Amino acid sequence: MPDQMPGRLNLDDLLAIDVHTHAEVSRNGHGSLSPELFEASATYFKAHPRPTIPEMAAYYRERRIAAVVFTVDAEHATGHPPIANEEVAESCAEHADVLIPFASIDPWRGRAGAREARRLVANYGVRGFKFHPSVQRFSPDDPMAYPLYEAIEELGVPALFHTGQTGIGAGVPGGGGIRLRYSNPMLLDDVAVDFPELRIVLAHPSFPWQDEALAVATHKPYVYIDLSGWSPKYFPPQLVRYANSLLKDKVLFGSDYPVITPDRWLADFDELEIKPEVRPLILKDNAARLLGLRG
Repeated sequence: MPDQMPGRLNLDDLLAIDVHTHAEVSRNGHGSLSPELFEASATYFKAHPRPTIPEMAAYYRERRIAAVVFTVDAEHATGHPPIANEEVAESCAEHADVLIPFASIDPWRGRAGAREARRLVANYGVRGFKFHPSVQRFSPDDPMAYPLYEAIEELGVPALFHTGQTGIGAGVPGGGGIRLRYSNPMLLDDVAVDFPELRIVLAHPSFPWQDEALAVATHKPYVYIDLSGWSPKYFPPQLVRYANSLLKDKVLFGSDYPVITPDRWLADFDELEIKPEVRPLILKDNAARLLGLRG
């Protein structure tokens, strides 16, 4: 278990909370994806730095933004060992004034994964879990994953799912084995029914299933949407309309750093037609409530 945190997150000092950032490299240089998938991702998104978690902390601290940090455990599907959840949590604990640790557990681990989730929350202060169904090669509504969902629901922390198309595997023959259909947000409607208290975050504008994401989020009270992975200037108009109205309390700022920087995202968000009273909800308040950072 990590030592006592040297600093605490102070919401009043923060301008925003970025709920979607990636730890892409471990302290010993191990990448979160195989070299082949990293190369394809870099081509799709353009080349970008791969900062360490301490470097991420310095970057976000300078901007007075907190960041949720996670990796993706897809070892069953890819054969590539993940960055250890313990390392992510310990590194975030060393920078607890700006970093918030999420974990990733391969759903193919079944009940062993559920035990791992409980251990990570109890012993490492993990505050949520990240899934990437296309990379992990599972359908979110597969009962195989249900023991893990059950544990996460009992722990009272959110589960964040990649939805929509992904740049990972783009241009590789066969997409590197990645099946886009697993990231249709409608597959999470069954999960929201079967785990009615589970907080679910649909990550990204869910191209080509934006309307499905809006339908699930408006129908199920504990389904949220994060806005990561796209510049706001490319948001579908119906997403902006719902963010301004029916979903104003359930839409979250996320960048997808380091693929997209919060600097670029926030600059483009400033130009978006979002009501003044809704902006602070999206940028900080909704995430603070979801993550249990504010009483």
